[in-house]
Amino acid sequence: MIRGLYEAHLPVSNLKLSIEFYEGLGLQLDHKVEDNLAFLWIEKDKSWLGLWETEKVEVDYHPSLRHIAFQVSLADLKSSVAWLKDRGYAPREAFGFLPVEPFVMPHGEYAHAKIHFNDPDGNSLEFISKLENSKKIKNRMYLSEWEQINECRSENSK
Repeated sequence: MIRGLYEAHLPVSNLKLSIEFYEGLGLQLDHKVEDNLAFLWIEKDKSWLGLWETEKVEVDYHPSLRHIAFQVSLADLKSSVAWLKDRGYAPREAFGFLPVEPFVMPHGEYAHAKIHFNDPDGNSLEFISKLENSKKIKNRMYLSEWEQINECRSENSK
């Protein structure tokens, strides 16, 4: 029945500024509805983001509200801190990790590497990449530490 996520929506205080921000992330504007709603493709013809201009952006943040995670390749994630900074966007601390590089959160057989940042209205965004966790690592850590542990373990297993 369900094959994926087609759309997600966020409140914004300035639609024009927000369209520019999300286009800067690589999303493509598809269309606007009246003067207060725009749809941008995350992945063309597969998933999009709806931006709603409203005065009610000041809703307190909670991950169940105002949060979007964009799937990216691991190679892109590794360069994401510099990529964001080059565009004037600031990565932010999340789960106790400073925004110096992506960090990893393991979940049994798999893990997620991620970096968090905000849009101009404080909506929480992240770039995320799924990783295998064949070594059953349980601790959260920076991606460079994760790769070092996995490289050492794979060298020792030869």
